[in-house]
Amino acid sequence: MSPPPVPPPAPLFPAAGAGAGSATGGGRALVLDGGLSNQLADQGCDLSDPLWSARLLADAPEQIEAAHTAYVRAGAQVLITASYQATYEGFARRGTGRAEASALLARSVELARRAAAGGTDVRVAASVGPYGAMLADGSEYRGRYGLSVRELERFHRPRIETLAAAGPDVLALETVPDADEAEALLRAAEGAGVPVWLSYTVEGERTRAGQPLAEAFTVAAGRDEVAAVGVNCCAPADAEHAVRVAAAVTGKPAVVYPNSGERWDAGTRRWRGGSTFDPARVTAWRTAGARLIGGCCRVGPAEIGALAAVLGGGEGRSAGQIP
Repeated sequence: MSPPPVPPPAPLFPAAGAGAGSATGGGRALVLDGGLSNQLADQGCDLSDPLWSARLLADAPEQIEAAHTAYVRAGAQVLITASYQATYEGFARRGTGRAEASALLARSVELARRAAAGGTDVRVAASVGPYGAMLADGSEYRGRYGLSVRELERFHRPRIETLAAAGPDVLALETVPDADEAEALLRAAEGAGVPVWLSYTVEGERTRAGQPLAEAFTVAAGRDEVAAVGVNCCAPADAEHAVRVAAAVTGKPAVVYPNSGERWDAGTRRWRGGSTFDPARVTAWRTAGARLIGGCCRVGPAEIGALAAVLGGGEGRSAGQIP
């Protein structure tokens, strides 16, 4: 018996009066989830593996679904799948064959979809991390891997096709460190039949590879399949400027989901400093053009609940209310 057909993706901005092509038109902002890895760690999962959270797609899928569910309960309206570091090459290094790897990529969407069913009109974004994430050496925060746009496109295309076939509502081309890789990702996603968002990881007013943001965002301008453009995995203080530039350059809604503001010390493998993620910032991000707003590393359900409350979704919960 053949499997049931995958339902078509839901519109990303169903209530946006000006549609996905307007950064400043009407429509509510959707609340994204927070960091998947920190929630999994809080659930007691060991993520000390080159595949990071993607390892759990094979070893403990119920933990991934539980992490997604925690964000739905907090008020998240978009769940980002556990496929950021899931690649055919990474799975192959662990002895996972191509057919099984494809099934695990599809599972990432299925797990998020099951958790989404516990909320109201919750969407699923299939995460497509950068080439550097596969290397598992922090290269996504540098970019410039020594590969051409064509080579990067060949790397990204197979898993983008597999994830798109699993039926997410959008592909999240995320934590992209430089404009060359952004171009490769967008080329690889052409014809996938699923809208995409493109989000750079930035420092100050430049991509991690050093390109000015106004230049970097132009790669997404004029592409109908791009529903939103913005930043993630950056300091909260860098987000507002990036949102303004993304909206101005592309005329599209912005997506923004920064880290907590803590700094990762690779030598000691510990987070340093305190959190600067303030849900009150989202009002400025929303005014600047953001329509997809959430958190990345070290931002958990409590912060997402507070963010949802600020955005007025009516479902945000304080830390004390989250199970």
